Amino acid sequence: MTGNGPPLFRERLRHGAPLLLDAAMGSDLNRRGLPTTLPLWSALGLLERPELVRQIHLDNLLAGADIITTDTFCTTGSTLRKAGLDPARAAELDTLAVRLAREARTTSGRPHALIAGSIAPLEDCYRPTFDTPPEIALAEHRAQARNLAAAGVDLLMVETMPTATEARIALQAATETVLPATIGFVCAAPEQGEPVRLLSGEPLADAVALVLPFGPAAIFVNCAAPDVITAALQELATLSDVQFGAYANVGHVDDEVGWSPAGGISGEGYAAHARDWLTLGSRIVGGCCGTHPAHTAAMRQMIDALAFPPLPARWERGAAG
Repeated sequence: MTGNGPPLFRERLRHGAPLLLDAAMGSDLNRRGLPTTLPLWSALGLLERPELVRQIHLDNLLAGADIITTDTFCTTGSTLRKAGLDPARAAELDTLAVRLAREARTTSGRPHALIAGSIAPLEDCYRPTFDTPPEIALAEHRAQARNLAAAGVDLLMVETMPTATEARIALQAATETVLPATIGFVCAAPEQGEPVRLLSGEPLADAVALVLPFGPAAIFVNCAAPDVITAALQELATLSDVQFGAYANVGHVDDEVGWSPAGGISGEGYAAHARDWLTLGSRIVGGCCGTHPAHTAAMRQMIDALAFPPLPARWERGAAG
């Protein structure tokens, strides 16, 4: 571990300006010339262009991100197996992903920026069912959580969960490491007058209640269009006292490459949505599929223009990210 982890993350959730999460990895790899295909998607960067993964991390840090997320969305043994690769390589790829993030942090000169280890669904994140036997899912998520913790992340970020059952299992695995762990849900566009629901159809309220016993450090809604995120946050803010955050996608799903940014919005347009999320009480905002460092920079500028209580001296920008 780097020493940035448990105390710093939890304290910074509660004090000073909101934290800024980085932008997407998979769609940015594609944007920069590395064609991504399913099922490996962003993991192709680790296999074919690790220097590009490092550069994307660095560009987000230089754009002002307080947290960068490891390129481990598709590095579980089950995903590697689907791609015809040896599932035993999962630990190797998890370790490489953390190393690249740490190298970028060193190069950026921002030693107190945080590194979040990404833990994603075992199946497609837009699949609204969960068919993996719970004991197998727990073993897979537990293995990845331990890999990431051993490699030196500061926190674990269970993200893009379309079902409450897998969210609970993955968060359990993450919290076993004793690192701070967050949980993120994918929600569907709500019907007028109806509660917000996950893609599975489960009410967001039920999903939150299911994960609260594991003590998430923060709860996110992510990987949905900005207006869906806004609607979900309006409800999420009423469901618990846990800090919460958001990061939306721009563009649309592509069955071959994973995501297409076509039809997306500018950094400034995205930052306007993020400002709404802060108004609703979000303590972390960032970008999901289709966003890139220009979106990070626009959010940084937006956050810096707002008035927040000053951070303790040890956290001032430049000294503490």
